Amino acid sequence: MATTSFSPSAAVRAPSASSFGRHLDFSRRIRLRLTRPPAPAARWGARRHVAPFRLAARRLSVRCGALVQIDQSEFPAEVLGSDIPVLVEFVADWCGPCRLISSVVEWASQEYKGRLKVVKIDHDANPKLITEYKVYGLPTLILFKNGQEVPESRREGAITKVKLKEYLDNFLEPTSVV
Repeated sequence: MATTSFSPSAAVRAPSASSFGRHLDFSRRIRLRLTRPPAPAARWGARRHVAPFRLAARRLSVRCGALVQIDQSEFPAEVLGSDIPVLVEFVADWCGPCRLISSVVEWASQEYKGRLKVVKIDHDANPKLITEYKVYGLPTLILFKNGQEVPESRREGAITKVKLKEYLDNFLEPTSVV
C-alpha cells in the first residue's frame, strides 16, 4: 500500500512556469508591481485633482435657447416690469435637480412663448434676490404677474413635464365663474 505524504510548503508554493505556463505565474506579477512605481497619471490623487476642472468647464456651457439668464440688476426691468407673466427659475451649476429639469423648463419657454416669459437666476451670483424672495431649496420656480409674486405659485424641487404643464396652466388660464 502506497502512502502519500502532505507537505504544507508544497501547497503554498506558487505554480512554476514549467508546469502551468508563464502567464499563470502570479508571484512574478506581484513582484513586478511592487518594485515598479505607478506612473504619475495613474495615481489616484492625480486623477482626482484633474477631474473637477474638466467637469467645471463642461458646466459653464449652459444651454439657454429661449430662456433669458438674468442677474439682480436686471431683475426689476425683466421680471417686475414685464407685461406678461414671468416664470423665474432659481438654479445653481452644482445642483443636480436643476440640471435635471433644465430641459423641461426649456420646453415650457418654447411652449408658452408669447404668453409667458421664462428667466433663470443663478443662486450663487445673486445673493440679494435669494434672501429677498427666501429661496431655501433648489430648483425653485416662482411665477410673477403684474410685478407681484403670485400667491401659492412657489414650487421647489424637480418637476416633470406633465406637472409643470398643469402648474402653468393652472396659473395662466383665466378662471371664470358661471
